Amino acid sequence: QVQLVESGGGLVQPGGSLRLSCAASGFTLEYYVIGWFRQAPGKEREGVSCISSSGTSTYYRDSVKGRFTISRDNGKNTVYLQLDILKPEDTAVYYCATRAAPSCSWSYKLYGRWGQGTQVTVSS
Repeated sequence: QVQLVESGGGLVQPGGSLRLSCAASGFTLEYYVIGWFRQAPGKEREGVSCISSSGTSTYYRDSVKGRFTISRDNGKNTVYLQLDILKPEDTAVYYCATRAAPSCSWSYKLYGRWGQGTQVTVSS
């Protein structure tokens, strides 16, 4: 079965950390740009981070720079998003998605395959 599966979300206090995983089955992730997006209730889906297929280029939205780190292990067919110094405004459902193109994009409409999402809640 061809699918992406996110995991690693949960409830964490402000200042805490989580590590999200995006695992692929039924296809190889290494040929794709991978984006992480999030969507909070009542808000539009927004791009958080993106990594090139080789892993040599990474991108972050301004509000998470210095706190989030994206990485990939093509041998494990998995992409990770390390979330540190979490803030209440980071609360959202986090999704990973694939893009069959050479470059990252912040437009979620340019990503073709999506996981089901994992909930991240930052609260004391």
